[in-house]
Amino acid sequence: MLTQQKIKHDATIFISIVLTLITLGIIFVYSSSSFYALEKFGSPLYYAQRQCYGIVLGSLFFYGAYNIPLSSLQSLSFFIFSSSLALTALPLISHLTKRMHGSSRWVNLFGFIFQPSEILKITTIIYVASFLARKQDQRESFKKGYLPLLCISMIVSVILLKQPDFGCTATILATVLIMLFIAKMNMKYLMMLTSVALPLAGIVVYFQPYRWKRILIYLDPWKDPQGAGFQVIQSLIAIGSGGLWGTGIAQSKQKFFYLPMQHTDFIFAIIAEETGFIGTTCLISLFALFLYFGFKISWQLKNLFAIYMVQGLTILVSIQALINIFVSTGLAPTKGIGLPFISYGNTALACNMMIAGLIMNAAHDFYE
Repeated sequence: MLTQQKIKHDATIFISIVLTLITLGIIFVYSSSSFYALEKFGSPLYYAQRQCYGIVLGSLFFYGAYNIPLSSLQSLSFFIFSSSLALTALPLISHLTKRMHGSSRWVNLFGFIFQPSEILKITTIIYVASFLARKQDQRESFKKGYLPLLCISMIVSVILLKQPDFGCTATILATVLIMLFIAKMNMKYLMMLTSVALPLAGIVVYFQPYRWKRILIYLDPWKDPQGAGFQVIQSLIAIGSGGLWGTGIAQSKQKFFYLPMQHTDFIFAIIAEETGFIGTTCLISLFALFLYFGFKISWQLKNLFAIYMVQGLTILVSIQALINIFVSTGLAPTKGIGLPFISYGNTALACNMMIAGLIMNAAHDFYE
């Protein structure tokens, strides 16, 4: 009974953190995009309104994820994963593709444009969690414990890299590797996989000129301050301008066409400019609490599938937040990864709310 009360308490705190992040997202999407939206669409509320539509869609995703029986989810995990993989491959072979920013990552279906890879992130984690739960007694076997996941990871990587979407590929693979480590899979094979994956990632980056250029600009953005380094430099200027307390909500100067993608990939820089060191510390603390309470919920569960799923999804969101913050602060090369729950983007927001629903489902399934 005491454990049930504890997990219910932790789940309440967890969902409160999620709601706080979503609320901050509305505020800062409006703050960062209002001038740009006014100039481009004639309404300062354009992106903020669409973010609210994303919340409505995300609420439906949350409801569905919260109510699906975990046993059904586990038994259907491979079918769900395969379907989302096929959907992600659709932009490569179909006229339904919507090209944006030089990539074929979006599908235009009945006028609704969405990014299937956002769904693939979740379904991959669900399938890996199901696989690990079923293969507990084969953790030491390469053929039965590692090889199936290795094959699936390669298929996912090839499809995503063809779009191209290196950031999503790296995020999924990093999450899966951490899940394997947590599941106490054979460390010898895990180290072998890591030692192979890292050089391969380096080769993929090196032989794509635009990716290699991002690495060089990451090392020294001032080599091309008006070109490839412009975005990072403007982001650092925004962060530095915030000082301790910030310039105030909606008082950013960098959003006036200085910082590109100020409401998506670089929204953290605008938050830093407007709320300063204090505000960004609070924001980072929220993501740290998201990670902590996600894992705290998982530690109290009994179902192995639920444990691995909750841990994997928590790691997935946390890695994306970390990469976004690192990119904005110049600590990582630029990648098209938004700040979870906050950056503008309906597909990503809806999928992150689905993640929250799945985690709450696991907690509710325990104390019900």
